[in-house]
Amino acid sequence: MRIVVTGAAGFIGYHLVHQLLAKGHQILGIDNFNNYYDVNLKRSRIENLINLKKPINSSFEMKSNDLEDKNACNEIFNIFKPKIVFHLAAQAGVRYSITNPEKYFQSNLIGFGNIMECCRKSEIKNFIFASSSSVYGGNKNIPFSELNSVDHPVSLYAATKRANELMAHSYSHLYQIPCTGLRLFTVYGPWGRPDMAPMIFANAIMNELPINIFNGGDLSRDFTYIDDVIEVFLRIMEKPAIPNSNFSYDKPVPFESWAPFRIFNVGNKKSIKLMEFIKLLEINLGKKAIKNFQEMQPGDVKDTLADTNLLEEWINFSPNTSLEFGISEFVKWFKFFY
Repeated sequence: MRIVVTGAAGFIGYHLVHQLLAKGHQILGIDNFNNYYDVNLKRSRIENLINLKKPINSSFEMKSNDLEDKNACNEIFNIFKPKIVFHLAAQAGVRYSITNPEKYFQSNLIGFGNIMECCRKSEIKNFIFASSSSVYGGNKNIPFSELNSVDHPVSLYAATKRANELMAHSYSHLYQIPCTGLRLFTVYGPWGRPDMAPMIFANAIMNELPINIFNGGDLSRDFTYIDDVIEVFLRIMEKPAIPNSNFSYDKPVPFESWAPFRIFNVGNKKSIKLMEFIKLLEINLGKKAIKNFQEMQPGDVKDTLADTNLLEEWINFSPNTSLEFGISEFVKWFKFFY
């Protein structure tokens, strides 16, 4: 199968391409290799993919392009002629969106729109995109359900991800493109992002630097291991969104439609206290953290926890890797790479 993966040099993109190649697919990756975080890490991921021992029928080609460049995107799709698109490219980061909002307008809105246009013109059979648990914003209903309202984002990043969901629904309705949005909950693991807590904390602990712990440590997150996330993507690839013929126009639900459109949470169904997470890092790294307690940061939410019942019904799977195993695997990679 000919598949485009945007954000292929990113954390999730790297792992997804790795598994797709192992299964014998032809992959074209797109990434702009921006300097939001260490470009050397991104290039190391791609180097690994290029050197990966692949089945004879698989192939991997990498394009360095901004998705805001409409002409470049059209040319890539016209030449490669994909059937499936995984859209993972985005300007990430809640806190970064507070000080650099224009980057989110360009990448997460214009870039997303250009990819959707390419999907329309190429008659894509399955469009799968990364949304975020951040869309739940100020929602206090725990666990977060796809039935909850997501109309009160508390960061621009979250607002752009919610906008992506609405844009995808419009394209699904107008052009019958099967679209599935996956609301990812705090993904972690080997080859992770340096701007996320596991990498920030591990680096500080190993170098005996203080770590900033917000809201006095009274935070919890639904940590989701990368291998589980990739399994979800692969299963969704085999089961595109379909219209719900019984959709109620009088009592519409937000996670499905009369169009071929679905939204699912992707989380581990366990909310882990931040201090417990730090303790596991300390045990695996063999060092104590120097803790610097601070107030809650703008744009952050106190707790996250995913309800994944709808996902499990759809693909007969939901993430279940224990944090103990996941942190152990992450620390093994961290020590090896750094």
